[in-house]
Amino acid sequence: MKLLRIYAMLIFLLCLSSYLLPTLFAQNIPAEGDMFPDLKLPLPPKMQEREYLKIDRGPFLLSQIDSKVLIVEIFSIYCPICQKEAPIVNWLFRAISANPAIESRVKVLAIGAGNSLYEINAFRNLFKVKFPLIPDVDFTVHKILGEVRTPYFFVLLNKPTGMKVVYSREGGIEDADVFLELVCARAGIGKGK
Repeated sequence: MKLLRIYAMLIFLLCLSSYLLPTLFAQNIPAEGDMFPDLKLPLPPKMQEREYLKIDRGPFLLSQIDSKVLIVEIFSIYCPICQKEAPIVNWLFRAISANPAIESRVKVLAIGAGNSLYEINAFRNLFKVKFPLIPDVDFTVHKILGEVRTPYFFVLLNKPTGMKVVYSREGGIEDADVFLELVCARAGIGKGK
């Protein structure tokens, strides 16, 4: 009986460590107050996305996006939380796009960690996503960002010295209204009516 408890405890500790160790040893995850790396990204596949970001050639640098605030989601099409969050992030995008006070100052884009163009197009079609989805098939961006778990949200404030992280969190946003209020408050912009 005692041996069984020892085995059960070992299995529990192994499972716990497989969940916690990657987080404990994660490096280079941009934290609030840090400058975000000026990522080199492939040109979004859809013309509508390129027009939204005001990018006409690729690959492009994140700093080329003409926006005061940039919301970046790191997602994976295989992440169940990302799938659950897709309608909420869609609502967030629509709320921003419908608000003249912020629509030109706040942009949204998502980077598919380990996802191919085919996979992100399937995600886009399944969840009716209208904001830019960018593939990161070989995990290049994901590694630069410290191999964050998905979904992971960054809110970046465009400064003369680069993109400053004003929000950096793992997990879903759950309430788009509350998240949008937080984005506007951290960026120092009014949401208008």
